[in-house]
Amino acid sequence: MTTATSAEDFDAEAVADACEDGDVTWQRGTARAALRHRDFTILWSGMFASNIGTWMQTIVLGAYARNVASNDYVGYLGFAVLGPLVLLAPVSGLLADMVDRRRFLITMQGAQLVGAFALAGYVTVDHPSKLIIFTIVLMSGVANALTGPAMSAISPSLVPKEDLPGAISLFSFQMNMSRVIGPLIGLALFERFGPGIVFAINAVTYVFAMLGLIFARYPRRTGAVINERGLARLASGFKIAWHDRLLRRVLFILWTMSLLSLNFIQFMSGHAQENLGIAAKSREYGWLYASFGFGAAAGAMSVGTLFAKLPKDRLVRPALAAMAVFLAIFSTLRSSTFAYITVLLLGYFYFLAITALSTVMQSNISDQVRGRVMSLWIMGFGGAVGFASLIWAPVAKWSVAFVLTFGASWLVVLVFAAAPRSLRRETLNV
Repeated sequence: MTTATSAEDFDAEAVADACEDGDVTWQRGTARAALRHRDFTILWSGMFASNIGTWMQTIVLGAYARNVASNDYVGYLGFAVLGPLVLLAPVSGLLADMVDRRRFLITMQGAQLVGAFALAGYVTVDHPSKLIIFTIVLMSGVANALTGPAMSAISPSLVPKEDLPGAISLFSFQMNMSRVIGPLIGLALFERFGPGIVFAINAVTYVFAMLGLIFARYPRRTGAVINERGLARLASGFKIAWHDRLLRRVLFILWTMSLLSLNFIQFMSGHAQENLGIAAKSREYGWLYASFGFGAAAGAMSVGTLFAKLPKDRLVRPALAAMAVFLAIFSTLRSSTFAYITVLLLGYFYFLAITALSTVMQSNISDQVRGRVMSLWIMGFGGAVGFASLIWAPVAKWSVAFVLTFGASWLVVLVFAAAPRSLRRETLNV
């Protein structure tokens, strides 16, 4: 064991020295550097395959709900998918720092596999109950909510700290590239075979994530010492973040953006059908959503390639400003002529901002508290969007365009909150 560890350390040092001396062409901190680490590549590939299935189901579930009900039901399903991220975040973050992460994550992936198969079977019956569909989706949402912080906590351990920006960039890239691939495959299958086959394929893709978790090597436990008890233990992540100025600012930007500006993701199908002349159940809508996903993937990848040398705190403000501009433009469109290029650019600057903000946060927390602190990120990034869908659903039923316009206005406010000096510090405090 000692010999193997020493060899790995020697290899890492040799690679780093070769990099610095110019013997190799890749730069530390880039996406290419992250992919040279075996365990990162294994887990990243498994999650990529699984996320393709997830986005196949997500886009088809929205289109299916829009066909059998209305925009408000789409919003309710959005809450079922993402709302548990808020409700269960303190529990999931605490578990991420306490339990065997491998065993826990594999169990949660298996639960989502079962949920996807259950949904695939139920939507094929005559006159399926909207309440039962909501319940199945909610149960899968709970398993997903419990997964997020633990998955986010192990990701930084797969690469050296200097390659963390590239790793975060690649994780964001695969999540968004799956938005391109998943909707195109999912809607094509939906149009030809109906929703059941799409949900069944999604179930199978969870196997790839489980295999990645099994074969990748990473710390299964952190050895964190948590002195709090009862409710104080559950709230320890909030306490850590509240007493840290940088984390407080990052989470303020993320949470308010999710609550007030990201509703265009859930209600894009409604805006497309009502204002752009694009039916929710159509290849055209698939390409519209894929354009957004491709832009988001490009924005995420830019952080680890085009902007690899630039401090990430300096990327957030201009990205938010550009995002505000293109969301405002998208809200005013009344035909599909410029819709595809607009959502592509909207997606690009959205994930340029998110990936840069995530890198700032991940670089400023220690492994012992990472699960609890990252649970707050998961709450804001996914859970708050779910709650926002529930809150904004009645407004979207009246006017989706108003929801988008309001979101663009709040992004302008966040531009002033994202000053680079407020997103940096010299020493690691937590």
